[in-house]
Amino acid sequence: MTIEVNLRVNGVDHAVEIQPHESLGRVLNGRLGLNGVRISCKEGECGACTVLVDGEAVTSCIMLAVQAGDRDIQTIEGLGTPDDLHPIQQAFVDEHGFQCGFCTPGFVMSSKALLEATPHPDASEIAEGLSGHICRCGTYPNIIRAVQRAAEELGQEATNE
Repeated sequence: MTIEVNLRVNGVDHAVEIQPHESLGRVLNGRLGLNGVRISCKEGECGACTVLVDGEAVTSCIMLAVQAGDRDIQTIEGLGTPDDLHPIQQAFVDEHGFQCGFCTPGFVMSSKALLEATPHPDASEIAEGLSGHICRCGTYPNIIRAVQRAAEELGQEATNE
């Protein structure tokens, strides 16, 4: 049995035929080709598949796709472009907040949700906000610095507007 669900991903509506038990991550990655949605643990433990649903960070490997119907979904692909990185993405580059890069999209998306909720977090707030994410390369100190840098950059952008 399949059902049709409308997924609004990065501002574009997609009518997708899914099975009711399919995860959002599997549909985004496997059906819509959004490779930034990294499916790893399939248990919501590593954070690699994190996307924003209505602005909230969710692990898409354990959220059913049907639960995301007609909601705003944002993936790393909708954040910036290679020629015009979002300030968070640029901060991760500048602060070497990644090595292999597998976990980076999930960290970036959770960082976006964190900075929208807490525009000027300290290091402990960042660590708490990103808890549940695993970086097997161990770049945690660089990730903390990247989020702090992004907070400063985003704060300056808001001041200049």
